[in-house]
Amino acid sequence: MKKYLITLIPVVLLGWQRGPVHEQAALRPAVEVSMDEDIKPIPAQFKAEGLTTRILSGYHYRKTKLNDSLSAAIFDKYIDAIDHGKLYYLSSDIKDFDQYKNSFDDYLLNQELDVPFQMYNVFRKRYKERSEYIQTLLKEPKPFDFTADESMDTDREKAAWATNTNQLNDTWRKYLKSEALDLKLSGKADTAVISTLRDRYKTRDRALGRIRTEQVFQMFMNAYAESMDPHTSYMAPTSADRFKQEMSQSLEGIGALLREEDNYIKIVEVIPGGPAFKGKQLKKEDKIVAVAQGDEGKMVDIVGWFVDDAVKLIKGPKSTVVRLQVISADALPGAAPKEYRLVREKIKLEEQRAKSEIVSINSGNKAYKIGVIDIPLFYRDFEGAQHREKEFSSTTRDVQKLIGELQQANVDGVVIDLRNNGGGSLTEAVSLTGLFINRGPVVQVKEGQGEIEVQSDNDPTIAYDGPMAVMVNRFSASASEIFAAAIQDYKRGLIVGEQTYGKGTVQTLIDLNQWVPKETDQLGQVKLTVAKFYRINGSSTQLKGVVPDLELPTAFKVNEYGEGSQPSALPWDQIASSKYELTNKVNPKIIEQVKDKYSQRLKTDGELKTLVKTLAEFKEARENKVVSLQESKRKAERDEAEKKRAAMKQIGEDNVTGEDDEEETTASQTPKEVKKKQDIYLTETGRMLVDYIIVAKEPSLAGAKKK
Repeated sequence: MKKYLITLIPVVLLGWQRGPVHEQAALRPAVEVSMDEDIKPIPAQFKAEGLTTRILSGYHYRKTKLNDSLSAAIFDKYIDAIDHGKLYYLSSDIKDFDQYKNSFDDYLLNQELDVPFQMYNVFRKRYKERSEYIQTLLKEPKPFDFTADESMDTDREKAAWATNTNQLNDTWRKYLKSEALDLKLSGKADTAVISTLRDRYKTRDRALGRIRTEQVFQMFMNAYAESMDPHTSYMAPTSADRFKQEMSQSLEGIGALLREEDNYIKIVEVIPGGPAFKGKQLKKEDKIVAVAQGDEGKMVDIVGWFVDDAVKLIKGPKSTVVRLQVISADALPGAAPKEYRLVREKIKLEEQRAKSEIVSINSGNKAYKIGVIDIPLFYRDFEGAQHREKEFSSTTRDVQKLIGELQQANVDGVVIDLRNNGGGSLTEAVSLTGLFINRGPVVQVKEGQGEIEVQSDNDPTIAYDGPMAVMVNRFSASASEIFAAAIQDYKRGLIVGEQTYGKGTVQTLIDLNQWVPKETDQLGQVKLTVAKFYRINGSSTQLKGVVPDLELPTAFKVNEYGEGSQPSALPWDQIASSKYELTNKVNPKIIEQVKDKYSQRLKTDGELKTLVKTLAEFKEARENKVVSLQESKRKAERDEAEKKRAAMKQIGEDNVTGEDDEEETTASQTPKEVKKKQDIYLTETGRMLVDYIIVAKEPSLAGAKKK
């Protein structure tokens, strides 16, 4: 079986630990370039450009030729990467750049870098102009009138480029006023508000002054790579070194992957087993705006910081406290940031492992015992397995043990909870499926050359043959989708929740120096999409993911998060179906009857009705991106946002993303019935499974089919 990289490579990893510290990145000096100097490419980057172009054009799954059409896409992505918010360039700059729009393919093929660097240097000039305006404005005695009735659209995606400096000045005045108003409403005095803003933008000036040639080169090459698909990327030498270092070294931190985006530090992923995972306070796409050390430390504003600098504040010695001010991913415009307290520690592998519990579901006059197995990721100790260690860490081994314990407790059915499971080991996804089916194919992998490999479960042993459901949500991805899709295709159990993420691609890492062994300069690495996953019925998991048999209310639009939100995502397609034997567990009639019962509860159950209403109101409120810049109105907007947030808390905000902050049993504990804060989604899934148990007993609904 081939080894595939099927999870996203992090930008920065906090709290992951393994092995010795890799020091090469720390030895490379950070050369600062004056804002009055142009940044220029270095000889090694021309070599890296040529190699990366050969690899992407020749070996990427998509097989997209470099032409004028792709050139235009690269051009747009490059400008967007430099000035995403349209806050620096003028429309005249963009008009000047248009002459290059269809030439980026030629630059890549001919190893030319002058124009991309020239475009970035124009940005540096515009940035300096903005910086001078900002500092001038903030020197005024009273730069902002908070009684004036004006507003600002926070969504800049569809904004037009400013035609002159005065337009940009007004846009920036509103942005600064909005930031000042946020600080003022959080309790800061007027003098402290201005002081904070001055420091914030001086920090950004220093950060931009530290931009190196390789960062500009990486930005340009990633405009090309990400035009192929969102999971293909180029890492410059320092970034590649940092990745190796942070994947291998022992760090204490909060356990989160971070990136910088639109002047904010955003959470890419919460790592199972870390403080953020256990506390259930932080989630994907949250923005960290300030950091404080200990319980008494002063908050340090990190808006506009580079991610490397932010990491230095967030990580720290084990058992120490760090406090974060966070703007939630689903916060309404103008909402105040929340403060969270976390205790730094190393990632604990036992916290990543599958856990079980038993919940009681009443139906009629009977209480049904439903076993729930929560799998945060698909983990496997490949080294331990290779050395044939008896107790090596494995999702399948742990789940098999938990199933045995649940069966001893005489559960009536089992729920596999894959909410927020971002993937992991493909081997484990295949072997875990095998615990619930006789034998047969689980997933098909198609490489760029057209070769298709079918990965199968060849063990006829079935660990659990009873009623089951699989819970998924928008953040169930990759290996999670493979398992859920196989269970659905075999008609083995109910799939309940939201449409999944839709990441059905496979990546591999390529060190450019391996292509030129005698090269002394470090050239960086390329993460390349080389294959796609397909269900055993021939349908790709790419883009569409897995559509549940029974959909629960969601806080997200289909394309708001997930693969569908990425313009360059590879398309969905189909190949030939594998041969496999369906079970007699689920069929359309059973699903329809369970769905009917759920539909009735949506009309009569008070908690479900409240859930649907609250989510609808919250989604509608999030659509409005305009915020007031008048203090009284902004405060009213905040109060309204807090009311909606309180309503989400009332229904269980954690339930919306499938999280829970109460104590659970570990893989080594005997499952028992637990009492904790109600998870509405889990409760409803339990009810659906009970309905399924009752309905499936009808003889007319049974019967196996072969495919």
